[in-house]
Amino acid sequence: MTASLLRVFEIGMHWFPERAGGLDRVFHTLTGALPGAGVNVRGMVAGSGAAASDTGGAIASFSRPGATMPLRLVRARNTMREMLAREKPDLIASHFALYTLPGLDLIRGYPTVMHFHGPWADENHAEGVMRAASHIQYRMEQIVYSRCHLHIVLSNAFARVLETRYRVDPSRIRIVPGCVDYARFGSEMDRRTARQALGLPTDRPLVMSIRRLVRRMGLEDLIDACVLLRKRIPDVMLLIVGRGPLEAELRRRVDELGLGDHVRLLGSLPDAHLPLAYRAADLSVVPSLELEGFGLTTLESLAAGTPVLVTPVGGLPEAVGGLSTELVLSSCGPKALAQGIADALTGVIAVPTELACRVYARTGFDIPVIAGMVAAVYREALGMF
Repeated sequence: MTASLLRVFEIGMHWFPERAGGLDRVFHTLTGALPGAGVNVRGMVAGSGAAASDTGGAIASFSRPGATMPLRLVRARNTMREMLAREKPDLIASHFALYTLPGLDLIRGYPTVMHFHGPWADENHAEGVMRAASHIQYRMEQIVYSRCHLHIVLSNAFARVLETRYRVDPSRIRIVPGCVDYARFGSEMDRRTARQALGLPTDRPLVMSIRRLVRRMGLEDLIDACVLLRKRIPDVMLLIVGRGPLEAELRRRVDELGLGDHVRLLGSLPDAHLPLAYRAADLSVVPSLELEGFGLTTLESLAAGTPVLVTPVGGLPEAVGGLSTELVLSSCGPKALAQGIADALTGVIAVPTELACRVYARTGFDIPVIAGMVAAVYREALGMF
């Protein structure tokens, strides 16, 4: 290894945008950005051949995501063995414990950094996985985390989870916040033009929430909040972007509450349209109830110049607190959401300006800034080994 180039083997989950989870987005972003911070990246994910095609062979796909777990684990181990022998990395960086587990003996001789994106077992249990299965997942996580030299987390909130839930020594935890592609989300298109491009009303207050439609995201509360909200702002409209198992239930909820003119579930938007969606809104909301490590959508909204309200859950207050504590709601639930949104839209609370939102996102969280922080942790781990 030269002083200026670090060779790292990255173990991911899926290839973005084949899967649109936060972990996958971060992995995809970092594999593209780390070379600019002096890190030569090779790695593997579960996915189609798109990963190799998109990266010139740097990221291999070891299995289809839908294959049986035993087959995925065998193929993960085989791919890891082949790539480690060929690439001879200086360091291993894991983003997903499951696909790291079958190769623990293969990486024993390497310094290893774990990117902790969240408690995998607890998240699955919150979404309906049986307790026995989630306990097995937890044990898998524990085994992998115990073998890592340093851990990167998105927030102090997740540092506490890693320390208390998984018994990781806090001296081995480093906080590196989420990142945003400012060049992509920082569109300076005016709000009216963005709305016209998406076929949205140009004469109503629009509130946007871009979330996966699962229970812990708090979208039921957000819809219920609209019953209260429209009493103060009669023409308000809530737009929910995303897919997930709750979609049919949420649509029924909208109908049963008579909110058809106030709430629209837009489904998935093409990835290229997301910057327009944030730009079109007067306000974004992240109404999460639990297990929120940072909330990448907060940064995407701020980069677009749109202020974002968050519940006081996990790392969400850390994501926006450096800009304004007024963006953190008093609590979860429909009443707090309705009051916070109404106060922000009517000027009762002073939300940050468009310029302040953009500057905050660009200077603190743009991809090159965060890639440099990650590279520094990698080099620290190498120095410890």
